[in-house]
Amino acid sequence: MTESRKIGWHFDNSYSRLPEPFYAKTDPEKAPSPELVIFNHPLAESLGLNAEALQSEEGVDILAGNRIPEGAAPIAQAYAGHQFGHFTMLGDGRAVLLGEQMTPEGKRIDIQLKGSGRTPFSRGGDGRAALGPMLREFIISEAMHALGIPTTRSLAVIVTGAPVQREEPLEGAVLTRIAASHIRVGTFQYAAARQVVEDLRTLADYTIDRHYPEVANDPNPYVSLLRKVMEKQASLLAKWQLVGFIHGVMNTDNMAISGETIDYGPCAFMDTYDPATVFSSIDRQGRYAYGNQPGIAEWNLARFTETLLPLFDEDQEKAIDIAEQTLSGYAKLYHGYWLAGMRSKLGLFNEDQQDETLVKDLLKIMKDNQADYTNTFRALTIGDLNALPMCKTTEFNEWHARWKARLESEAKSESAVKQLMRENNPSIIPRNHRVEEALEAAVEGDFSVMESLLAALENPYAYSADQEKYVAPSASETPYRTFCGT
Repeated sequence: MTESRKIGWHFDNSYSRLPEPFYAKTDPEKAPSPELVIFNHPLAESLGLNAEALQSEEGVDILAGNRIPEGAAPIAQAYAGHQFGHFTMLGDGRAVLLGEQMTPEGKRIDIQLKGSGRTPFSRGGDGRAALGPMLREFIISEAMHALGIPTTRSLAVIVTGAPVQREEPLEGAVLTRIAASHIRVGTFQYAAARQVVEDLRTLADYTIDRHYPEVANDPNPYVSLLRKVMEKQASLLAKWQLVGFIHGVMNTDNMAISGETIDYGPCAFMDTYDPATVFSSIDRQGRYAYGNQPGIAEWNLARFTETLLPLFDEDQEKAIDIAEQTLSGYAKLYHGYWLAGMRSKLGLFNEDQQDETLVKDLLKIMKDNQADYTNTFRALTIGDLNALPMCKTTEFNEWHARWKARLESEAKSESAVKQLMRENNPSIIPRNHRVEEALEAAVEGDFSVMESLLAALENPYAYSADQEKYVAPSASETPYRTFCGT
């Protein structure tokens, strides 16, 4: 038996059977002296992989891009995208899709090496990645998974032994990312820009077959595809907002058709509640601020809808009418998911007409008092109002009385209310200063800080004693800024 088979690779590479304009056959570049620095054992096992064998010399060579496993078909995917509103033809400039692993449960999962060198789509870049940003993606993507938010995940990070040049020389690294697929809104934009309708139809049919086979026999499966993607994105964006996650760069090439969170660049979690919060150093106008995210998702979906017009109907006016009617449902979908989530965060089981006012009044009090988003809901959950400086204000006390009356109207037990709140209000999030602390130590060779943080983030709803030291926000008055890894 070959080492590749011992590892458990079981590739079936359907994307590389699409028309060749959608990808370029590309091997990863060699890493001079690869070394495994972080590995996700449970994820490896869930993929049907032998975790021990994957950490062997041959396994590390595969994760570094030095060896192609049996059955893989390495490609760089082509796509386009609106980056900060401006359309550009793009593609995987620093990532290679090794292939699609078939899991023991029959799921089809992309195995991608990120930071594995130049591709035909690199556009002058080096195709490499630095260790810090790859570790950031590992931490945040795994934290998002633990929070119950659909996301790509991180299997491993390898240091390559070759420096990458940014503002200064940095240690090079490769992240092994897994995803339901890497099909993006930008993939459809790429197909539409080429103006070959049959290729567009092929991509749409492939996407339906891979992600939404239940709509394949609908009267108009392409309209059904749009509805499915809208629903997935509305649910995803609500989940982001409910935990205070800020993606940072919601370009159309960073919106996955599967409904997973993808591409963790200048992302972060909000501390003080403020809808205008922006962390990304490149988002100078606040386009992707926390409060703008649901609307940007709708804008991205409009761009997706435009690509599908030729498939909706041969009559362009009729196709546009179908598109407008369908897309108009997004706002209601999102609002429904968000409000239902907020009810759960407040321990409310049933619906009441005044619930939205109750929620928005709390958010206004939080903003006015510069309250910490996560810790406000945490304090309400455990009943520790003294942890909230705003508890001394008249506005909060009046709101608190209204909330208590609303809870009493449902006649649910206190334990049931607390349980619902604990299930929807994380005790811990990846605090920005804790992430930076872990990254700084790891880049210097000490991974113990990162490992401790990852362990604490594994069950964010546990409210356990070992999570306490990760609860407090940063005491620094310097505004937090994140940077794109490229």
